[in-house]
Amino acid sequence: MLMIANIVIALIAVIHVYILVLEMFLWDTPKGHKAFGLTPQLAKDTKVLAANQGLYNGFLAAGLFWGLYLASAGNHIKYFFLLCIFVAGIYGAATSSKRILYIQTIPALIGLALLYLATH
Repeated sequence: MLMIANIVIALIAVIHVYILVLEMFLWDTPKGHKAFGLTPQLAKDTKVLAANQGLYNGFLAAGLFWGLYLASAGNHIKYFFLLCIFVAGIYGAATSSKRILYIQTIPALIGLALLYLATH
């Protein structure tokens, strides 16, 4: 069960690396416009903010990778970063887009549940 939990956690980390790339490097490209429903002008006006947001997503991914690297000794780290992603996902869904529930919140909740089942 822990292997399944770790695979899901790794996938969540990869998703956050992809979000980092979208927000930091592709925000003002057609791919970024499509992913976030942006007009070219809005993307231009918010590029610096998006890059900062992307950096935070990178920190979330790094935390998950760190926890995975530590194996079972990193389970508390995995819990922490999954909870951070869960809370950020709820806030983002409430304030920005309901899609965030499916991209961040639900995967983090699944990761938390699997990690809990594997460790208890």
